[in-house]
Amino acid sequence: MPQKPAARLFVETGLAAGAAVALSPGQAHQLRAVLRLGPGDAVALFNARDGEWVARIETMARGACTVVPEQQTHAQEDESDLWLVFAPIKRARLDFMVEKATELGVSAFCPVITAHTNVERLNPDRLAAIAREAAEQSERLTLPEIRAVAPLSRLVADWPAERRLILCDESGTAPPAAAALAELPPGPRAVLVGPEGGFAESELDALRKLPFVCPVGLGPRVLRSDTAAIAGLAVVQSLGGDWDAVRRRRLQGRAAPIR
Repeated sequence: MPQKPAARLFVETGLAAGAAVALSPGQAHQLRAVLRLGPGDAVALFNARDGEWVARIETMARGACTVVPEQQTHAQEDESDLWLVFAPIKRARLDFMVEKATELGVSAFCPVITAHTNVERLNPDRLAAIAREAAEQSERLTLPEIRAVAPLSRLVADWPAERRLILCDESGTAPPAAAALAELPPGPRAVLVGPEGGFAESELDALRKLPFVCPVGLGPRVLRSDTAAIAGLAVVQSLGGDWDAVRRRRLQGRAAPIR
């Protein structure tokens, strides 16, 4: 029986049988010092282009590791096309939201500045690292895109009309999410959540008038921004998203992410 991969890694390099891949110093350190792996041990690799491969560690040294792909276990395939539009929030909650939204299939993170946004600066490299780890753990074949911060007004002015923008409306006036989403035709979607202080009334009024916006309610309780994002994404994925797809099964078993 093939050896179960001890880790799952995202790499930039192209993947093909027999073509050696040099891992980053951080990945090499994790394999060698944390997971205690060495030559001959198996790892899983993906690069968002060539599917997933089982690879064997060929050489291992301090800060350096070379692995050789042996067999493709999953061909590359289309994944969820779901955006998350959000106002930046405090670091710990933002990190949690990015991790969980990646697990839920978000393909693009679109940060926006709203009237009540308190946090305007983001570290895109940190968010990308969090998203990468979540993608490794959740067995995605792609990484989500981290887009630049933009004013909400500019984002909606340039919005693609074919993509429905699901507005998580905290005012209590929107229809329940399940009922509203059941009436939408198929197509690409995005979820929009406000900042920790909520949307300004003028923002909600302007958003509700846009033809591509679908306001939804998320129940009788007040939700934090990160909770609202996760709840909204889960509802969208279950009602018209990719939750009707069957989870891919790897013959070699589940690999651990690199943290």
